[in-house]
Amino acid sequence: MSAPVFVAGLGVVSAIGNDANACLKAFHAGQPGMDEISLLRTLQKGKLPVAEVKLSNPALAELTGLSSQTPRTALLSALAAREALRDAGLENVRDIRAGFISANTVGGMDKTEDFFEYFMEDPGSGRLRDVVHHECGAITEIVSDLLGIKHFISTISTACSSSANAIFTAARMIKNGLLDVALAGGADALTRFTLNGFNTLMILDKEFCKPFDENRQGLNLGEGAGYLLLVSEKMMKQLNKTAYCTLAGYSNANDAYHQTGSSPEGTGSFLAMKHALALSGLQPGDIDYINLHGTGTTNNDIAEGTAIKLLFDPVYPKMSSTKSFTGHTLGASGGIEAVFSALAIRHGIIYPNLRFETPMKELPFTPETKFLADQRVRNVLSNSFGFGGNCSSLIFSAA
Repeated sequence: MSAPVFVAGLGVVSAIGNDANACLKAFHAGQPGMDEISLLRTLQKGKLPVAEVKLSNPALAELTGLSSQTPRTALLSALAAREALRDAGLENVRDIRAGFISANTVGGMDKTEDFFEYFMEDPGSGRLRDVVHHECGAITEIVSDLLGIKHFISTISTACSSSANAIFTAARMIKNGLLDVALAGGADALTRFTLNGFNTLMILDKEFCKPFDENRQGLNLGEGAGYLLLVSEKMMKQLNKTAYCTLAGYSNANDAYHQTGSSPEGTGSFLAMKHALALSGLQPGDIDYINLHGTGTTNNDIAEGTAIKLLFDPVYPKMSSTKSFTGHTLGASGGIEAVFSALAIRHGIIYPNLRFETPMKELPFTPETKFLADQRVRNVLSNSFGFGGNCSSLIFSAA
């Protein structure tokens, strides 16, 4: 078996909390992060609920040391990334082989949208500096400069599987001796383009979403960031702290079914989970909890559910969608839910699937609806399935 990769630190910011402890309290209290649109300037305000991080750009700038004119995705990324480094006791990584592999899908689109308003009124107006950081890679570079990570920097953008792909890319680099530590995950901020785009697809719920419910109506968009500090076995020993868990398995598959929809048979989802299990050396019966991708759309939930039925029938582990709390944070979702998976192992907890009432008629299982403590959680499967059929699964195991 190849050398293990350990989770030594974690950081998260979402609509339910500005750090890991705050998120745990929200889960325990059953308090979701969705609400009316407050910070985003959009005509959809008062029409669609979203899960916004409860911090303005100036507040995020004060916490991170970045300018308030920095794209919001970078501000969110910096806040969670710093928490992960501090949690691991590795705030200074300048003298070690450290990598920053970060995912996002919107880049600095929020600043481009600000520019576009002025440009449409007068093509000679608008601040060009607002479009300098539009592309996704610019976000990673802003944060890596802030953190002092220079050895390896990369950006991954594969829709909703982005962060999961960043995490297992980092693990592979550590396993192959290219890095000693890697900060991996992702971030995404809400933008008008994203909100309007998903609304055009007619997959947004006008109420709070209810994943895996027979009467589900769609998803709620959210924003946030989540990162794991992954380290080699040698580095873990030097840190003199207890690891959260190991990243035991991972896989990416693509069903190539549709640009925005998953295969109804769950082909990509099934392959991602199956191959992640194979790499981990575990059997389906070894999984104690599944963090579902669980967006609440008609297509996603039946595809993911069908794949789970194929792989786990007739005995199913406990499962839930934490998007019922955070909304769908797009490129950040895999990172945020990886953090939640590590916390589930550390604290022996299972998260509830809020607002679930009616079982889906096609599936023989239902998600958990209560917060469960004092559970035996040794192995967690976390799913992240994106547009274009890009499907990724991660397996975290107790160290």
